[in-house]
Amino acid sequence: MCGGWFCKRSGPPDDNRAMFEIYNQDFLSGIHQVRDQSVDLVVADPPYCLGKDYGNLSDKMGQSDFLAWTEKWIQAVIPKIKPSGSLYIFATWRYAPEIFCLIKKRMIMVNEIIWDRRVPSMGGSTRKFSSVHDNIGFFARHKDYYFDLDAVRIPYDPATKKARTRSIFVGAKWLELGRNPKDVWSIPRLHRIHSERENHPTQKPLALIERMIQSSCPADGLVLDPFAGSGTTLEAAVKNGRRAAGFELNPDYCRIVEARMARLAGPRQLSTA
Repeated sequence: MCGGWFCKRSGPPDDNRAMFEIYNQDFLSGIHQVRDQSVDLVVADPPYCLGKDYGNLSDKMGQSDFLAWTEKWIQAVIPKIKPSGSLYIFATWRYAPEIFCLIKKRMIMVNEIIWDRRVPSMGGSTRKFSSVHDNIGFFARHKDYYFDLDAVRIPYDPATKKARTRSIFVGAKWLELGRNPKDVWSIPRLHRIHSERENHPTQKPLALIERMIQSSCPADGLVLDPFAGSGTTLEAAVKNGRRAAGFELNPDYCRIVEARMARLAGPRQLSTA
């Protein structure tokens, strides 16, 4: 332990106040060690079954095996979520209907969010419309789930605010603090030269994950990422005063996570066990 920061490469999760933990371990092998109803928020960006190279065969299953595996890890993670907790899951349009229907048997579906990646129009398929979005399912354990809208309101620009400042709106919370984000999130994907970019094929932008964490995890709450990848969820959690735990099969990606968290920690040192 050093300065409240903790990093483990393998082994069982510890019940402590560590800011983050990363486990170089298959999620299904390690999840049984996470206490039931201990997690405030799950942010899951699993393989999409598109044949991507993550340094292993995790994204190269056939359709039936992929859906069976998806059901298995979803069944494993849900009991770990608190009654007030939530789950966000990324999916492609190819399998989002099956995956969302699967989770709806066990959780309340709150939203389907469309992430508009702002992909520029530069050719593409001539036999169908170009796909430029990801589907994100937002689910809750129970109807009284934690949700802080004020943390993610989008401020009105001065001109709009002035135009709407009629007497009936004076003092209205939505006018003063901003509007509710809609269920289409237009956030640019990370291009190869982006300052956030790491050596990972499907890295998500911090801004995307931060909105989920700020709205759906209380301060000092625990965020779990079953497929940590380059560590965006862990970084977003710690930056926003939450604790985080992640599982990642690829040791190279674990090293990326450690480097990102070291930069975030500044002069403090990370302890490795």
